[in-house]
Amino acid sequence: FDSYSKLTRPAAQVFLRIILGDDKIKVRNVRIQSFIRNIYGHSSQLDILAQDSKGRYFNVEVQRSDEGAPARRARFYSSILDTHFLQPSKLYEELPDTYVIFITENDVLRDNLPLYDIRRTIKQSTKDFEDGSHIIYVNSQRRDNTALGKLMHDLYCTEPKNLHYQEFAERMEFLKYSKEGEEKMTDVIEEYAARKAEAAAKAVEEYAARKAEALAKEAEKKEQTNRIELAKGLLADGMSIEFTVRHSKLSEAEVRELASKLTA
Repeated sequence: FDSYSKLTRPAAQVFLRIILGDDKIKVRNVRIQSFIRNIYGHSSQLDILAQDSKGRYFNVEVQRSDEGAPARRARFYSSILDTHFLQPSKLYEELPDTYVIFITENDVLRDNLPLYDIRRTIKQSTKDFEDGSHIIYVNSQRRDNTALGKLMHDLYCTEPKNLHYQEFAERMEFLKYSKEGEEKMTDVIEEYAARKAEAAAKAVEEYAARKAEALAKEAEKKEQTNRIELAKGLLADGMSIEFTVRHSKLSEAEVRELASKLTA
């Protein structure tokens, strides 16, 4: 079972309360495998996207490889949440608080800590720069008897009877042993596969568009170089500015600049 398949709304609430150390968090909704399209660049498929009663958004990513949790990926996910949730008519002050939480299989930041709470600070005063963005790394190797350690155990455990938190155990029991749960899990797997295929197709489409744009720019650059070389040749042969403009397809200003360089 994937870790995020266990995150129903009650389970997500327990999850966030433990990680953030806030027992007052009330989760309003949870979306699994939420695709956020970026028309200007790289799009993203978020493992888990939750919202609480205060309007804050929580993106949880479960990463099994160290390569999947670089600092710049966390930065990008934070920025894509901002651009997605601030509507055109809204003020910057209305931008919701966001939390990007990476659950990593290994201690990728290598300070042997169970949790890394990363925030922007003012370098000269070391005060927090309160812009509402938060990045958190959780080291899932630390599965001790603390609340966080037990939570990490439950995320990776596949036996309901061995889970510490009832919210996770109930979900796992339902998915693993009930007929309805089996059908639900089949639906989840099929939906997951479909979303992955859709995301892959969109990624290919976006890559092809970027590649086509790059090739077009390269072709235009090459064409411009050819125009310049032709203009230089015509000017060197004594042709007039007007003649060179007409045959090289350069602007008059560009041709005059070339002419001034040739006579300098």
